[in-house]
Amino acid sequence: MQLNEIRYEDATPIDGYGPGFFRIGGQVVQGAMLTQLTGTGTWGGFDDAEPLLALAGEVDVLFIGTGAEIAHIPAKLRETLETAGLGVEVMNSPAACRTYNILLSEGRRVAAALIPV
Repeated sequence: MQLNEIRYEDATPIDGYGPGFFRIGGQVVQGAMLTQLTGTGTWGGFDDAEPLLALAGEVDVLFIGTGAEIAHIPAKLRETLETAGLGVEVMNSPAACRTYNILLSEGRRVAAALIPV
């Protein structure tokens, strides 16, 4: 088996997560958050579509982490995001963190909106 170290060029991966928080680049973000190549901030959850819509044209895929368990996002939110041209992938937050980090290391245009576990 060959192991390769993942390197991030001009990007900050998700370092970790736990009950109620995420750690990005050594900084702790409490509660739901939105992260992408240009920065990280808090997010208001499924009722807060505006910061997600601002990603249209900036990212190819938006990962939405639904917490510890996978769940459906509100149908209206999915429709709004897809109409804006955003590719949306919904999964539990741990899987969204891992997938975001892998695609980020490949230089892909991705973002993650995450509900804490």
